Amino acid sequence: MGFDMNVAFGAFGVIFAIAAAVVLSGFVFVIVMMVRNAKKVRDAGHDPFTLNAELTNRVLASEVLAPAAPPQTLEQRLAEVDGLQARGVISAEEHAQARAEILKG
Repeated sequence: MGFDMNVAFGAFGVIFAIAAAVVLSGFVFVIVMMVRNAKKVRDAGHDPFTLNAELTNRVLASEVLAPAAPPQTLEQRLAEVDGLQARGVISAEEHAQARAEILKG
């Protein structure tokens, strides 16, 4: 009893067919998912081909990435309270209370 080449090539053919079927089903799955995602995006009123650019522009234009204003110094905060009193926005009592809170820290 020797080595039978037909059995070896037959087994290789079966393994190759299984591998090809797995790869092909993977391609089909990816294509189906891409079509479903594109349909969802289109149904939401967006262009699936420019969605990344749209989202990037919205994030860049939003306040999420805007630099935070530097904190005011003690002098700036006191000047703001003085300005509010000078314009009549706050009373003398409110001015005194606000200055005391600012100076207290």
